[in-house]
Amino acid sequence: MTAAASTPVDYAKAPVNARLTSEEKISLLHEMVRIRRFEQTALKFYSQGKMGGFLHLYIGQESIAVGTVSLLGDDDHVITAYRDHGHALASGMGMNECMAELYGKATGCSRGKGGSMHFFAPDKNYWGGHGIVGGQTPLGLGLAYGIKYKGLKGASLCFLGDGAVNQGCFYECLNMASLFDLPAIYIIENNKYSMGTSQDRSSVVDKCLAQRGEAFGIEWEQADGEDVYEVRATTQKALDRAHNESRPTVIEFDTYRYYGHSVADAKHKGGYRKAEEIEKYKNEHDPIRIFKNRLVAEKVLNEEQYEAIDAKLKAEANESAQFADESAPPTVESIFEDVYYEVDHKTEAGKTGRFFFSD
Repeated sequence: MTAAASTPVDYAKAPVNARLTSEEKISLLHEMVRIRRFEQTALKFYSQGKMGGFLHLYIGQESIAVGTVSLLGDDDHVITAYRDHGHALASGMGMNECMAELYGKATGCSRGKGGSMHFFAPDKNYWGGHGIVGGQTPLGLGLAYGIKYKGLKGASLCFLGDGAVNQGCFYECLNMASLFDLPAIYIIENNKYSMGTSQDRSSVVDKCLAQRGEAFGIEWEQADGEDVYEVRATTQKALDRAHNESRPTVIEFDTYRYYGHSVADAKHKGGYRKAEEIEKYKNEHDPIRIFKNRLVAEKVLNEEQYEAIDAKLKAEANESAQFADESAPPTVESIFEDVYYEVDHKTEAGKTGRFFFSD
């Protein structure tokens, strides 16, 4: 159980990072830039009125989604809240299906019915995308229960924000995760302002928010979310605990969002936080810039290679917007589809209504 280290640690030397090849390191940066370019393109076309509803951007937090998901195996699962685009792309979802979902088109990952907050890819062990604050935490617990029930060596990574930590259901989950020895990893992405209230005005804190796991006998750790090496090293310890001991962990990654709680949050800059603070984080704590500079220093990457990666992903994001714009909207008839899996797939349970009990 540790808070953030006070003395610098070279996390690049952690075993999980030391064995990375140059190509794998560049791939991590590639995925971070991929998320950034997707989000910037989504913001551009949202502002042009191409999308409706909410848009919660992940810009500034890319190292967390990429660093954690890069470690996962076939029996590890991911579930998150409404700021879900980064986790979705890191889990292997395509830009086309994600952008089309933002546009509300039938080619979207949720067939245009979920929008920004409800990306899903069960085939990639990615379970959303949930709009209710803290509502994903019991579902993440259920995934962990299912992993243990089936005797699999896996884990459930459940992401939540600092605001969701104060939801009662989260503590019910911690209690059950510890009581039943479940391989649940709760990852708090602490971007410091919940929806629009600073942490010191919303939460009682001793060392950090993750420390609350201590009350339930759960190991916890606080780490720097802007360093993808530290993210991976910290997460690997939790994965080892989940895989080998079937025990839960609470991790808190310090991070920062550059934009508002959602795009509709016009008061985030110069309102509940100063413009100078935002610029400081952009200039001094940007996870992509930090990792790019690290790879340049390691002689793994040069500026020309980086510019090529960036240009390629910018083009991919623009192409996804064109794909979404040209895609058809859902039909009126499809409103009756995708309501309930058993009915849609005409299973015996869907026909009879009998799911757990026989006559």
